[in-house]
Amino acid sequence: MRLIAAASIVFILTIAFAVSGSVSATSPQPDPVKPEPVRAAGSDDGQAIFRFDTFGDEQLWTDVLRMHEAIPTVDPATALSVGLKVDVDALPSSVIEALRRGDVDLTDPRVTIELLRLNAVVGVKGTVNETGQLTSVGITCALCHSSVDNSFASGIGKRLDGWANRDLNVGAIVALSPALDDSTKAEFNTWGPGMYDPRHHAFDGTNIIPLNSPSLPIVIPSIFGLKGVGFETFTGDGPISYWNSYVGVGQMGGHGSFSDPRIGLSITQEPDLVTPKLAALLDYQLSLRTPKPPTDSFNREAADRGKDLFRAQARCSTCHQGSNLTDVSSGPDRRVPFLHDPAEVGMDPGYAARSATGRYRTTPLRGLLQHPPYFHDGSAPDLLAVVNHYDSLFGLQLTAAQKSDLVEYLRSL
Repeated sequence: MRLIAAASIVFILTIAFAVSGSVSATSPQPDPVKPEPVRAAGSDDGQAIFRFDTFGDEQLWTDVLRMHEAIPTVDPATALSVGLKVDVDALPSSVIEALRRGDVDLTDPRVTIELLRLNAVVGVKGTVNETGQLTSVGITCALCHSSVDNSFASGIGKRLDGWANRDLNVGAIVALSPALDDSTKAEFNTWGPGMYDPRHHAFDGTNIIPLNSPSLPIVIPSIFGLKGVGFETFTGDGPISYWNSYVGVGQMGGHGSFSDPRIGLSITQEPDLVTPKLAALLDYQLSLRTPKPPTDSFNREAADRGKDLFRAQARCSTCHQGSNLTDVSSGPDRRVPFLHDPAEVGMDPGYAARSATGRYRTTPLRGLLQHPPYFHDGSAPDLLAVVNHYDSLFGLQLTAAQKSDLVEYLRSL
């Protein structure tokens, strides 16, 4: 079995090398813009929930989507191409040493199943029986909201909890299901890496039910630096635990209950495996701090000039206020989010119209350097595109030099 594990992972590494062209198993190079994640003390129960708890969502991924039938046909190249990550700390030392020696068979086809048996695929939990058959599969919060630091090879390293997996192609993964018709698969395949539509369908414990069409996918958000923000969805539908409940039950397919008459969705399942865990999950999420940008990732003098522009001529601080750089809690009642009409911020109203509020909240600007593209729909590929959007919308008439300085400041946050 150890030989199978080593063969499996080396095969993935081989694909990774072909993609990156610059990483070797004998001299791993960490990604320079992905420092070690920082976590406050405590929150151990929440960490386990975030990383490993499926909330019983095997009822969707196994019983309905039948992904345990599809996954054994997925080779390592396909797995890597859809953005799945490998937790190096889950690999036995014998496997690590075999990888570094390069003395294992690279042709074994059981790679994906073996990685699942080792519990090494971030955010995917599989059950493998004694004969090597995958009998069930579920997902966890970490699938979309964790990455790795690439410290062993591209896509393989230590976990970075809270970092959006912008390589993850959820649509392509779900489209592998043998239970879906061709038109649904085709629609999911249009989403692309780092995108997901949480307003398209929901799962009620028995059936996948339609919510809105056509699909309007949004970027998978990073979830570090949440403490003090209060309302974390793009449209401010509710506090963090509201969204955890909505996603845990209706999107991940967990065995639990969720109800919001504002969007006409009510799901009741007993026992509720989601709601009792929301407090611990929230505690862990709030402990994930925003990573500091590497000192060589931005120009300090330009960033200082950009900070002055941010607060004055560019008028960014009108909405991006306080230590969290958002006005979402600036209204007369902090329990009610302060939001903006789509036209006010130059955003497409389509996605907001499908939410409980119909409006957008001001982005808190947490660790911007780490997670392009920007805006809820990913329409800004880089920070200069963000600056250009608002320069045009508000008629700021910033010079090219001023835009550059503003970008440097945003990179420094």
